[in-house]
Amino acid sequence: MKSLIIGLIILAAATFAILPAEQLGFGLSWGEDVLKFLRGGAPVLAVLIGLIALFIGIADIKDRAEAKSEDSNKAADTVEKE
Repeated sequence: MKSLIIGLIILAAATFAILPAEQLGFGLSWGEDVLKFLRGGAPVLAVLIGLIALFIGIADIKDRAEAKSEDSNKAADTVEKE
């Protein structure tokens, strides 16, 4: 219950900060600053997501190669035992 109330308070504070004071008579008019932040942060976020996807892809390729190597080793061991 506390987290719900705190979340609502934070949401209200963020909304108050973004509202244009000139039109509504209240608010902090941070809307333009928020948009600038989002525009500047989007490319950085895209690069980070791309790097993470690249690392996951490389790890997946390594895991598949390792699994294939283990399968071929098991097959060779089975042939030798027979």
